Amino acid sequence: MKSRVLPLALSHPPKEPTRLPLRFVLWLLDRPRLGHSASIKRIAGRMLKQPARQGVVLAQSRLGQLLCRDCGNARDRRIGFELLRQAGRAGDLHAQLELGRLYCQPRQREPLQARHWLEQAAAQGSQEAGQLLGRMHKSV
Repeated sequence: MKSRVLPLALSHPPKEPTRLPLRFVLWLLDRPRLGHSASIKRIAGRMLKQPARQGVVLAQSRLGQLLCRDCGNARDRRIGFELLRQAGRAGDLHAQLELGRLYCQPRQREPLQARHWLEQAAAQGSQEAGQLLGRMHKSV
């Protein structure tokens, strides 16, 4: 009996592990019940890492928020801040607002940085940024 071996050119290349689209990861994080789960956040963080490294602003913003809010680790918080800064410089409103909030907190407390990022977010139409800026001016 003859062996039927496909020539190398016709064989299928090995498949890479399929990545879920960024849109699906963001959908998971935005679901009220799912998005608060630590395991979902861990999975989403892993899935956002590669697009964030590739410069996808939305991935940088969301991963930065996850790292700053949900990680007690100082190294992860530093990485989160850097990702938020990159996304903020690229014009992401949510990253700018988050940076403004974070710099207002007693843990960071850098009013000049907070004002800079809140002004950026307010210029894009964020009402919350405008309110935070108003509170900052009253407390000064």
